Amino acid sequence: MSDSWVPNSASGQDPGGRRRAWAELLAGRVKREKYNPERAQKLKESAVRLLRSHQDLNALLLEVEGPLCKKLSLSKVIDCDSSEAYANHSSSFIGSALQDQASRLGVPVGILSAGMVASSVGQICTAPAETSHPVLLTVEQRKKLSSLLEFAQYLLAHSMFSRLSFCQELWKIQSSLLLEAVWHLHVQGIVSLQELLESHPDMHAVGSWLFRNLCCLCEQMEASCQHADVARAMLSDFVQMFVLRGFQKNSDLRRTVEPEKMPQVTVDVLQRMLIFALDALAAGVQEESSTHKIVRCWFGVFSGHTLGSVISTDPLKRFFSHTLTQILTHSPVLKASDAVQMQREWSFARTHPLLTSLYRRLFVMLSAEELVGHLQEVLETQEVHWQRVLSFVSALVVCFPEAQQLLEDWVARLMAQAFESCQLDSMVTAFLVVRQAALEGPSAFLSYADWFKASFGSTRGYHGCSKKALVFLFTFLSELVPFESPRYLQVHILHPPLVPGKYRSLLTDYISLAKTRLADLKVSIENMGLYEDLSSAGDITEPHSQALQDVEKAIMVFEHTGNIPVTVMEASIFRRPYYVSHFLPALLTPRVLPKVPDSRVAFIESLKRADKIPPSLYSTYCQACSAAEEKPEVISAQVAVISERLRAVLGHNEDDSSVEISKIQLSINTPRLEPREHMAVDLLLTSFCQNLMAASSVAPPERQGPWAALFVRTMCGRVLPAVLTRLCQLLRHQGPSLSAPHVLGLAALAVHLGESRSALPEVDVGPPAPGAGLPVPALFDSLLTCRTRDSLFFCLKFCTAAISYSLCKFSSQSRDTLCSCLSPGLIKKFQFLMFRLFSEARQPLSEEDVASLSWRPLHLPSADWQRAALSLWTHRTFREVLKEEDVHLTYQDWLHLELEIQPEADALSDTERQDFHQWAIHEHFLPESSASGGCDGDLQAACTILVNALMDFHQSSRSYDHSENSDLVFGGRTGNEDIISRLQEMVADLELQQDLIVPLGHTPSQEHFLFEIFRRRLQALTSGWSVAASLQRQRELLMYKRILLRLPSSVLCGSSFQAEQPITARCEQFFHLVNSEMRNFCSHGGALTQDITAHFFRGLLNACLRSRDPSLMVDFILAKCQTKCPLILTSALVWWPSLEPVLLCRWRRHCQSPLPRELQKLQEGRQFASDFLSPEAASPAPNPDWLSAAALHFAIQQVREENIRKQLKKLDCEREELLVFLFFFSLMGLLSSHLTSNSTTDLPKAFHVCAAILECLEKRKISWLALFQLTESDLRLGRLLLRVAPDQHTRLLPFAFYSLLSYFHEDAAIREEAFLHVAVDMYLKLVQLFVAGDTSTVSPPAGRSLELKGQGNPVELITKARLFLLQLIPRCPKKSFSHVAELLADRGDCDPEVSAALQSRQQAAPDADLSQEPHLF
Repeated sequence: MSDSWVPNSASGQDPGGRRRAWAELLAGRVKREKYNPERAQKLKESAVRLLRSHQDLNALLLEVEGPLCKKLSLSKVIDCDSSEAYANHSSSFIGSALQDQASRLGVPVGILSAGMVASSVGQICTAPAETSHPVLLTVEQRKKLSSLLEFAQYLLAHSMFSRLSFCQELWKIQSSLLLEAVWHLHVQGIVSLQELLESHPDMHAVGSWLFRNLCCLCEQMEASCQHADVARAMLSDFVQMFVLRGFQKNSDLRRTVEPEKMPQVTVDVLQRMLIFALDALAAGVQEESSTHKIVRCWFGVFSGHTLGSVISTDPLKRFFSHTLTQILTHSPVLKASDAVQMQREWSFARTHPLLTSLYRRLFVMLSAEELVGHLQEVLETQEVHWQRVLSFVSALVVCFPEAQQLLEDWVARLMAQAFESCQLDSMVTAFLVVRQAALEGPSAFLSYADWFKASFGSTRGYHGCSKKALVFLFTFLSELVPFESPRYLQVHILHPPLVPGKYRSLLTDYISLAKTRLADLKVSIENMGLYEDLSSAGDITEPHSQALQDVEKAIMVFEHTGNIPVTVMEASIFRRPYYVSHFLPALLTPRVLPKVPDSRVAFIESLKRADKIPPSLYSTYCQACSAAEEKPEVISAQVAVISERLRAVLGHNEDDSSVEISKIQLSINTPRLEPREHMAVDLLLTSFCQNLMAASSVAPPERQGPWAALFVRTMCGRVLPAVLTRLCQLLRHQGPSLSAPHVLGLAALAVHLGESRSALPEVDVGPPAPGAGLPVPALFDSLLTCRTRDSLFFCLKFCTAAISYSLCKFSSQSRDTLCSCLSPGLIKKFQFLMFRLFSEARQPLSEEDVASLSWRPLHLPSADWQRAALSLWTHRTFREVLKEEDVHLTYQDWLHLELEIQPEADALSDTERQDFHQWAIHEHFLPESSASGGCDGDLQAACTILVNALMDFHQSSRSYDHSENSDLVFGGRTGNEDIISRLQEMVADLELQQDLIVPLGHTPSQEHFLFEIFRRRLQALTSGWSVAASLQRQRELLMYKRILLRLPSSVLCGSSFQAEQPITARCEQFFHLVNSEMRNFCSHGGALTQDITAHFFRGLLNACLRSRDPSLMVDFILAKCQTKCPLILTSALVWWPSLEPVLLCRWRRHCQSPLPRELQKLQEGRQFASDFLSPEAASPAPNPDWLSAAALHFAIQQVREENIRKQLKKLDCEREELLVFLFFFSLMGLLSSHLTSNSTTDLPKAFHVCAAILECLEKRKISWLALFQLTESDLRLGRLLLRVAPDQHTRLLPFAFYSLLSYFHEDAAIREEAFLHVAVDMYLKLVQLFVAGDTSTVSPPAGRSLELKGQGNPVELITKARLFLLQLIPRCPKKSFSHVAELLADRGDCDPEVSAALQSRQQAAPDADLSQEPHLF
């Protein structure tokens, strides 16, 4: 508290300038005045008021107590980064100080602490925020608030905190209070949101505050902020609380104020948010604007995810019903006449997606009966917003199949009420509801024409009871005329109400009025189509276009029945103007007649026999068809002229045309054309597309003649490479930007190129596609990618157009012809896209769903691709085509296509993609038969196919097509992250299935299918040590490892170990994989990578902890590892610092005993290595020696060279076995330094360590030669060390042997009988390695040759080794040559001079004088 508010005299300042504490002043006054209880009580109340109104309690405490109260400041308590936090200011200390201070002031400690905490909350919330209108705390603010709330919880627990006072203090800082801070107070139980809201004096103000903050919260959630998880949890908690408190009957919640306040606030806030959203939609909110984000987020709270933890459904139903009422009644600005005119714009498809999503969420909780009943109640009792009412009706019939009958019953009641008492409102409601429902098509509701005929077309109609009812009906219909759509007027005229003869004038007056209105609208009743859909309120179709559709429909009916359709017969009599002027000209369009009469020819002949075609019109048609047969010759001549001019433009001479092109080279990633070729090909393609559109406007593809095929022939010569290159540019690189006419034209072009496939050369597209040539139809499959949203929809358009054109063009030909024009891959992609993008396609088709197919709607500028794709999907001929085995989408095909999807650019959201994957795998492909591309219900087979597809994808160049620097990781820019998640789920299900089969207490004996997959794939790879083979194998193994890491650790070890079968089949499989493959390609320096090592040990502990004696089982398994898979143990030594805490944590959670003995050995080995390299005396090495040696070797690698030279002298005291093993590991380190440029130890250090150990061995006369003659039969050394070292290292041991040549002891070379044998063997192997080129991998890097003094140069090394042997051979005793013949048996020609020296010395006398031989070293 500052001094400015108190005069000097009152501040306790004595004449000398010394300030006196307030306590001294109070004490002085007490002495001067007598004690008065009433005055004391007033003083306490004044102090409380002072504390509540003061804004800086820390300053107040400073004035009250001076330096002592500086320690009561909460600033350091809430400062998590302060080193003094909770050091000198513990909760108990501050609480005690608060109690002391409150007793001195005579103020309740709860009030004092509440004000203090509220002030601190305000300070935290007023810190700099990240946004202009923050509702969320920053990370720093959140940490501080967390510390403060811990202190507040302490105060609450010790009854030192007043919730009411705290709430009142918080509202005083309302302007700076952040919503997240309020949420934390609620969640952590400091003060509930209910208490806080009810403590506010102004309910309207608190509602406005909450509304503003919720809007900001929704906006920040949709902006993908970094605190999205916190924001989602906040919104969910707030909404759940609002729903429970606002819509819960007979609530017995404890409240500190009147109980009606809380429901009032919560309902007010929920209503404000809904009204804001509805007003935004009515005003036409812009996509991705801030308002759009708020509305989208708020509508999302109606989902089960947000309201999932609301246990009772009653509050939810009341909330949803209240919400629905608000939607239907808010801002009723439209009249019924407006609804009559505009309702065609309010169908389900045209309603704003956000509003339809809200409807669907409401439908989850409320049944169709409840919804219809609620709608009826609202319409009867309140003014409504007609647009939302009718869009709600559309959503109702679309989402609920049972809604049709409910609405029909309701409408019937409305109509009965209307005619019973002439209620105009009921009549209007019934007509609007029926028309709206009929807009959604016959699958959702009966057509308006059918309803109108059923209601008024018979004597049982509503209007037939009296003249009054008739007058009421025609009065109502007449009043509608000015607002009616032409469609409805046509229905009323063509299907008029049945009227008794004496009241006929009422009908004729109405029909006259309706026809006058149609005339005003320039719509002719005579030009109506035969099969025109009168129930829709869409635009009137032009007579010519409608006639073409009528012809197609009539021919289809004729195909099914074999008779002339009744509709056509009636039209020839009662609607003759339309029949003669429009229908017959559309039917008798001239064309080249097929050799085998088709349905159209048969239909025309049937009409002629029935005298339904005028003879003159039929004669004209026959003449035109004859003339059309002569046109191909004319077209061929024109095409020849075009071809000649094209050849001239491109500079091709006549000789070029005679040269056949055997294969076309095409760069699929970087297609390039010369400017002249580019211009000429674009002119060709544009001409083809324009001609196709013009021809399609007159006739369907099957009646367009051969012009397209002849046109394509001009492209099949020397210009074909340029055409295909341009198609590559357009389809693969510019596809989504192509217009509908271009898509249609290029799709038709692809079909005709496929028709000529036998005359076309193959295409070599180069990487990333396979190297083999592709036929032209398959080329289009490669050009159509399915990776992003845009490419998915473009591929759908192209496939729809190509397949539809093919089915129409070759409708009279065999199914083989249809399939030959298109590649199976293109048809499979269409199936993939349909399943992926349309949930309707995932449902089984019934006979009623089979649709007709027409090319005509596709060529229109406003082609609805979705409707066209669904029409093709249900087309009978296409369904027949899909029965062919080679075009049916299999599970493997689906996986390969799905793996190419880029999730970040997918057309499906993450949730939608997961749902699609679940359906595709578990509901479609898994139960489907293997003959149809499924898995026969075999989950293991499904997993096997998935793993193989995943591996094939990553081994293929497709996985690198997105980026030149793609890495072998899951996720990235491909969809395999989601596919791997599905694999995890399937493997978990498979484990559960197998656990159910295995009897209790037994271990599953079967091997894991994954290892069998790996084994088969590895066998199929090229073996050998070439660079290409090694890289391919390494790449494959890295993928295996990553798959294993993403699956449960039980895959490596099994789910449990039992005494009767301690080593499971899975363990054996994993050990074999490590020994045979990972040791060579996935290890470095004698250890596997950290991830797979930790994964194995997690699995080991998990399995052992399920056994009866976990410690014994761990010891047994790890003891077996020493002989079966020692690389596991050396890997554990390398990664022990990070592995040990994990193992300790898991073990101590389940067992109170210390770690198993075998794990303790790993601890001891690491400790021994650490002690050995420390300046102090080293502890004795634990057993086994090889493990201690490995630990010491890995420790040496981590220490600088100058720090280990002195420590290596301690080796003189170590056991012989340990030194031998250490020398071997050091040799492996030396070779790793040569082989790996980024080795942890540099080359000189590794060399010097080997030399020091060798020197110690020589000094102690310990034999080490066996290390260079290791075999699997050697149980002591060979089997162990060969399973630790990679094969490449053991093959390079000759190089390591002679790298240490200068350190060999002369006496040992002569003394040991086996030395000469080993030296010669190593020399011959070194020469063989050099000849094979394998020593190139260990050549020293640039700049190292001088540093190593030639030790790493293979040529110099061989020269020195040869000289060494030639000097050594004469000095060796006779017994050293006992096995020379075996060495030279098949390698004697490697070095003839050395071979001769050996053979000569072997035959020499044993007592030859050797004293004259030169010194070797």
